[in-house]
Amino acid sequence: MKRILIATSNSGKLRDFAGAAARRGVAVASVPGFSSLPAVVEDGLTFEANARKKAEYYSRHLLRENVPRENVAGEIVLADDSGLEVDALHSAPGVHSARYAADDPAQAESNTDDDANNARLLHELRGVPPERRSGRFVCVIAAAQDGKTLAVFRGEAEGRILEAPRGSGGFGYDPLFYFPKIAKTFAELTPEEKARYSHRGAAFREFLKWYKGTGRFVI
Repeated sequence: MKRILIATSNSGKLRDFAGAAARRGVAVASVPGFSSLPAVVEDGLTFEANARKKAEYYSRHLLRENVPRENVAGEIVLADDSGLEVDALHSAPGVHSARYAADDPAQAESNTDDDANNARLLHELRGVPPERRSGRFVCVIAAAQDGKTLAVFRGEAEGRILEAPRGSGGFGYDPLFYFPKIAKTFAELTPEEKARYSHRGAAFREFLKWYKGTGRFVI
């Protein structure tokens, strides 16, 4: 089974990527030594800017001696930047989704708690009727090698923000994000459903199509 290296220690993201990859005969793993590397400052103005910055940084610091040379995926590092865009909030929280509960999300140096982020989102949408609570999850994945971005992939999932959380799975804003196509929140999806319908799954499938085209492996 081929392995794709992901520049994250977020267990939720790794689960999402693993779910999208499993049916293609691909395994995912965090970059070797990831936890020992300094964190990247995600100060980009777009999801793509942050994804590129992280992929390039971590691919330069990939601990090659810990990656088997026969693993053809080992030299490519994927990094994603994902978030929620809410139309009634002029696309906020956007690139600040993981730090939305901070006093100034644009200046926050670390992520804030999921529950706190969800609470702020509900506060900002207080009084907004259901028909105006539209939004989307966005994921941009950058694939990099030796500090250079090779390609970028984007996935989106359109939905609506509920007035109260539903479901116990997922992470982040998943309990508030209602996906009309199957009448569930993302926190109510099975791993198979999330791989099929999520923004991260969509972006990862685009990566796999590109990866197949490089001749590195056959899906």
